[in-house]
Amino acid sequence: MKKKRVLALFMTVLMAGGLLAGCGSSDGGSTEGGSGSDSSGTEEVTEVNLTVWGPQEDQAAVEGYDEGILKAMCEAFDEAHPEWEINFEYGVCGEGEARDVVTKDVEEAGDVYFFANDQIPTLADAGALAKLGGSTADWVKENNAETMVQSVTYKDGIYGVPFTSNTWFMYYDKSKYTEDEVKSLDTMMAKDLGEGVYNFAFPMDNSWYIEAFYFGAGCSIFGDGTDASAGCDFDSEAGIAATQYMVDLAANPKYSNEKDGSSISLFSEGRLGAYCSGSWDAAAIREALGENFGAVKLPTVTINGTEGQMRSFAGSKAIGVNPNCENPEVAVALAQYLGGQECQQIRYETRGITPTLSGIEVGDDEVAAAEMSEISEASFLQPVLSEMNAYWTPAETMGKEIIQGDVTADNAAEKTQAMVEGILSDGL
Repeated sequence: MKKKRVLALFMTVLMAGGLLAGCGSSDGGSTEGGSGSDSSGTEEVTEVNLTVWGPQEDQAAVEGYDEGILKAMCEAFDEAHPEWEINFEYGVCGEGEARDVVTKDVEEAGDVYFFANDQIPTLADAGALAKLGGSTADWVKENNAETMVQSVTYKDGIYGVPFTSNTWFMYYDKSKYTEDEVKSLDTMMAKDLGEGVYNFAFPMDNSWYIEAFYFGAGCSIFGDGTDASAGCDFDSEAGIAATQYMVDLAANPKYSNEKDGSSISLFSEGRLGAYCSGSWDAAAIREALGENFGAVKLPTVTINGTEGQMRSFAGSKAIGVNPNCENPEVAVALAQYLGGQECQQIRYETRGITPTLSGIEVGDDEVAAAEMSEISEASFLQPVLSEMNAYWTPAETMGKEIIQGDVTADNAAEKTQAMVEGILSDGL
């Protein structure tokens, strides 16, 4: 049984080193010391009530898991701990919704829940997310790539257990581009793919994507993504050149601005060469492209005469603990377990969720390989800073105005400076 496989690995990890660290107090502080539990059989069994909130997809029936993978994982965790008799209660809360849902009533929210890492400042400052310490924090640092560790680091503390990277990369039609051609956007755009065929599709009016051109020009935001005092240099000479590049790109008849899945339809019609998106679109794009399906890290781009690497924002989705929980030891242990090797393997096998831990069997999966390559070679840490909250609207406005034709070569500098002023409006 799959459950037994989960249990076996968990017990191996448990014996190898301590899993537990104290979670925070109700004011958002933390207990730094980790402590393992004594399951020698001499300890009295403690009844524990634990509320777990997770995405609907983890609670839906899939092959091998009639009641969903989340329940199976939690039950396996319970079986691994005879010292605890755990009564689980489940709630539905998607990773992208956690900030809004959890902070509505922190004390009544789930004890353990899933969230997107950019929500950490809001959740932590609201006393809704515990700082993890001791062996749990050590485990996160020792078993994840530095980008993933930084994605859950806030004010020098670890605030979650990553279970998947969160970024985007590029899909392409192998009948239209070779492996060498997709390394450079300039090469791709120069190619003649025929009448009625777009070379490149991109959601330019989406602020999670538009930064790729500024990074490609050598710009940065908040230094390496961790220093709020460093500000944003998108309004530098290089950044203004990036804006001008996007103006020209948007006006190019070979370019298609992605909107509401239009690019997937273009793929299925044979009218598109490449499109930037993430793993969530993989199944639909595989179906659209069939044997011509390809996925790679982002290409390079030449801006103002200099070639640079386009870079996506890189973050993670993670599992966190509510500092108001009644059983912090159990909650923290469960959070680490749900982000562990076996659970990541199950998510990958059942849902195609790209893992953060090495050792996960991904075979020849181009999507997983592309995402991992993007994270390690062509990404920029999405800042886990409260100041980042001011970025999204000005960047989105810039993208929309470029697509609408409101940004031109003549006003690119002015428009770029206005965007940066908006980004730095949060006290900088």
